[in-house]
Amino acid sequence: MPKKILIVDDHHKTVQSIRKGMIENNIEVDVAHDGKTASQLAISGKYDVIISDVIMPEMTGIEFCQFIRHKGIQTPVLLLSALDSTDMKITGLNAGGDDFITKPFEFNELLARVRALARRNRASYLAENPNIILADLTVDPINKTVYRSDEKIELTPKEYNLLIFLLNNKGKVVKKEEIIKHVWEIDFDTGTNVVEVYINYLRNKIDKKYDKKLIQNRSGVGYFIKDND
Repeated sequence: MPKKILIVDDHHKTVQSIRKGMIENNIEVDVAHDGKTASQLAISGKYDVIISDVIMPEMTGIEFCQFIRHKGIQTPVLLLSALDSTDMKITGLNAGGDDFITKPFEFNELLARVRALARRNRASYLAENPNIILADLTVDPINKTVYRSDEKIELTPKEYNLLIFLLNNKGKVVKKEEIIKHVWEIDFDTGTNVVEVYINYLRNKIDKKYDKKLIQNRSGVGYFIKDND
């Protein structure tokens, strides 16, 4: 079952109808009414499925698909169109769409297709993203669980995201500004010590009980994670 989707459509009644049905099925929904806004949201990579109309202002659904695929975003896209033509379907699929449904449609069919795309996406992610292992630290990115020496470590969502960012940059010193941008999604230094505070939280949970310390800092530069062996 998908947890969060993005709906891209400039027809407000259509958006309201789909959004209502998805929320009733415990699916979180973000909405964009044009392709340009949708592109900015899609880059975050936090969606299980994207539902996009083909005909939209500023950027069509076809152009939207081409743009996000060019950016390396692999989130499944279900295209909607009032035009039921083979050429339109082929164009949409060739642009990077994963499925196509013609308006008007039954919501139950739309929901079934969204669920199928989410299952396919999860299976692909599982195949491409096995557990992250560093020394005796193991992270399961699907279930978002963290273990060290077979002991489960309970992290808050922000602590987990910080750990993942450090692991994705293993061995590389990342500056405070980079951490704020990628973990807190803020493009400037807030002047607070929030990074230092959360690094300390993470160290207390990941390193404090263990002889081998994985989270390191380089004074005046930033933080990094590595296996000292």
